Amino acid sequence: MRGVEVAPLNAVEVDRLSKFYPLATSQLGRLRQLMWQGAHPTGHVIRALENVSFSIQRGEAFGIIGANGSGKSTLLQIIAGILRPSSGTAAVQGRMSALLELGSGFSPEFTGRDNVYLNSSLLGLSREETDDRFAEIENFAGIGDFIGQPLKTYSSGMVLRLAFAVAAFVDPEILIVDEALAVGDIAFRQRCLRKIHELRAKGATLLFVSHETSDVKALCDRCLWLQKGVVQELGEADEVAAKYLSATMHREALTDAATVNRADAAAALATGGVTIRFRNEPVGYRFGDGRVTILGADIVDSAGDPRERICWGDHVIVRVSFRADAPVAEPIAGFLVRNTRGENIFGSNSARENYPLPNMLPGDTHTLDFVWSVPSLKPDTYRLSLAVADGNLEDVRMCDYLEDALTVEITGGERVLSPSAGYLRLRCSAVTVHRS
Repeated sequence: MRGVEVAPLNAVEVDRLSKFYPLATSQLGRLRQLMWQGAHPTGHVIRALENVSFSIQRGEAFGIIGANGSGKSTLLQIIAGILRPSSGTAAVQGRMSALLELGSGFSPEFTGRDNVYLNSSLLGLSREETDDRFAEIENFAGIGDFIGQPLKTYSSGMVLRLAFAVAAFVDPEILIVDEALAVGDIAFRQRCLRKIHELRAKGATLLFVSHETSDVKALCDRCLWLQKGVVQELGEADEVAAKYLSATMHREALTDAATVNRADAAAALATGGVTIRFRNEPVGYRFGDGRVTILGADIVDSAGDPRERICWGDHVIVRVSFRADAPVAEPIAGFLVRNTRGENIFGSNSARENYPLPNMLPGDTHTLDFVWSVPSLKPDTYRLSLAVADGNLEDVRMCDYLEDALTVEITGGERVLSPSAGYLRLRCSAVTVHRS
């Protein structure tokens, strides 16, 4: 009796993967490198990837972040089968659609229509299957009559539109997207992100590379951070993205040693008779250069009472207190509101509101109120990140940044905002201007 075949749990398995580019300066040296059979090289080499291991489960959204030259694209090209590794393995289970370098796999001499059929066949579709999908691909790309023109007449944005449309409509089990959305306009980016969410809902696996940590946090469950070809962090997307963000700002993270004792801070701090507290321990990551410490923060109403739940139209105050531990010439304090998917909704700071703060000397303490009316946001739980920096709107040096420091639930009260209506409800009226 034959056993029941069980599909592999993981869509992608990468095991001790390395990629080295030898620097041969002579024809003889290049010949030696061609004969090299995968052992670790000797001499001068470029180490694009070194001993990288991870796995991606079926249906998971997995992000890869890192600075330019960190090995992200090399890793994706190996997974996609374009490059061979120097050592280690990369195994893929399922139909894969990869959107790597812009226009890769497209012929500039072929028309857009011809390129659709060419790439669809390379991805495993028959001509009849492509015929069935062509109208959807053409409509999604939205390039009009250019579909019948050679690709060499396209702008980079048009190439992206066509490439993403093909990649998304071949029913991929694994979709790989490498920085491609960076060249798209805002409207098309949003359309692409909605399509990615749709594919994920159908069970597709996503491997997503971007410099936009907000996109990674919004789309991905887990994340890998590469630096100079070496894995720095692998874990939950929010946590890894926050650590990467702090590293790119060239600041040392303020961990337990720099975290202020909440009770002592609240008891010691009194500015204008107002006592500030942290309603909850910050759940995010903290970093900065240590010249300022955020002592406390809360969301309160006009009477100063803490609020954990607010409704549309309420007037609320985000109250932040901070202390200088070193001189700060041009302090700027601000906040950022994100939804549960990690997407930035809105935010502000003292400089943007034209409210300059005085310079701070060690020991100086400020309490700043941001007063705003709650817009008609989709009912959800929102998280507020807090920051104090030194500089101006064009050039700032982060002193203390507290990610996801406060949590608040926003409701519509008696009114309900349909999830299909988007994130924000705007004032709108319908007027009949013509009758036929």
